[in-house]
Amino acid sequence: MKAPFSWDYHSDQPYQLKDRSFKKKMRNKELFSIMLTVGSALFVLPFAFVAGLVLPKRHIATDHFFGMSINLDKAPEATTALVDELELDTLLIRFPLWEMDRLPQYLEFIQTYADKRIILNVMQDREHVTDLTLLKKDLTALFSTTSAYVVDYQVGTTINRAKWGVFSVHEYLRFYEVAYTLKKEQFPTVKLLGPSVIDFEYHFTAHALFNFFKIRYDAVTALLYVDRRGAPENRQMGFDLLKKIDLLDALAALSPKSARHCYITETNWPISNTAPYAPTSEHECVSEEEYATFMVRYYLLAFASQKVDAVYWHQLVAPGLGLVDNREGIRRRSAFAAFKTMLKHLKNMQFQSFDTKDGIFTLSASNSFQTTTVKWALQPQTLHYETPQQYFNRDGTMQEADKITIGVSPIYFITKSTS
Repeated sequence: MKAPFSWDYHSDQPYQLKDRSFKKKMRNKELFSIMLTVGSALFVLPFAFVAGLVLPKRHIATDHFFGMSINLDKAPEATTALVDELELDTLLIRFPLWEMDRLPQYLEFIQTYADKRIILNVMQDREHVTDLTLLKKDLTALFSTTSAYVVDYQVGTTINRAKWGVFSVHEYLRFYEVAYTLKKEQFPTVKLLGPSVIDFEYHFTAHALFNFFKIRYDAVTALLYVDRRGAPENRQMGFDLLKKIDLLDALAALSPKSARHCYITETNWPISNTAPYAPTSEHECVSEEEYATFMVRYYLLAFASQKVDAVYWHQLVAPGLGLVDNREGIRRRSAFAAFKTMLKHLKNMQFQSFDTKDGIFTLSASNSFQTTTVKWALQPQTLHYETPQQYFNRDGTMQEADKITIGVSPIYFITKSTS
């Protein structure tokens, strides 16, 4: 990255742009695109909202649903062991275009996970957004080098934040168009994902999916954070996580530019008392226990929607927001056990049902061996059974009782198949 852009290695994102006059100048140059973003939202979002109410669910299994972001620069050797410990097979790896000189290192890292399903997150900088000749050269090298191990490429990220080097949707579309042209001409087997808007700012998504550029997305990606609203069930402008997913899915279904596939490629909650590693202020941070509980419920709700192909947690190892803190060795947070438990009891299953009767959220999924039923409640509810029931708590400890309190931390009931 070149000035005025710079990278914060603590929080794994660019620093905020402090030069307001520069930002204003760049946005004024893109005023036409900004006006189209507003117009697209006013026209498209009402139709998508209505469609989201009536579009049927899809049939999404958990085989590749539980994704995880890993990082070459965050304890790479320990990461390999942690991925194996969790039995992860769905990964996202970031690749910064401004580090093309490190492509051999990234290739070696990718090859370590050659048996996994990988999304390569191709992160842009201002130079590659403005110099499309440079972009074509470097994407050609990237696709040529990695496509034997990677099929899915997220082209660009966080396109609605100026600190990431993009000042309008049109700038992003020109950027994406280079990758799409390369796909058509030289790399027909790769799949291109976008537009990777962060947060619930779907006016940018609407413009990126409804335009006159000659492009197409193999899937729609979103960095759907809800951390500023607290729990994933909380609402923003009347939309909880499920309703936000409904709207995202509707945009993908209605768009002439995209297949009806959606990936949440980044989400998390920042962890309290981890500054400067947390990417937000302390006000938005949560305790490690809340982090673990919110994470599990986010995944459960997203799976219950049956409109998201996969969720990628950001990220496995990171002091301010990871399942593992690597500041002093390798310390597994409670979220590590929570993720492992969730994966153990829900991996390779088909969705069965979801409801919120009497204030209790209940999700059921099954395969030929067992049915897993997960329950949680925002306000404690007590269930009485005639005989003691076995269940597993959020972190995998088995318990047994005939009176069970359902609370904010999900618990798992396992019923073995008799057939």
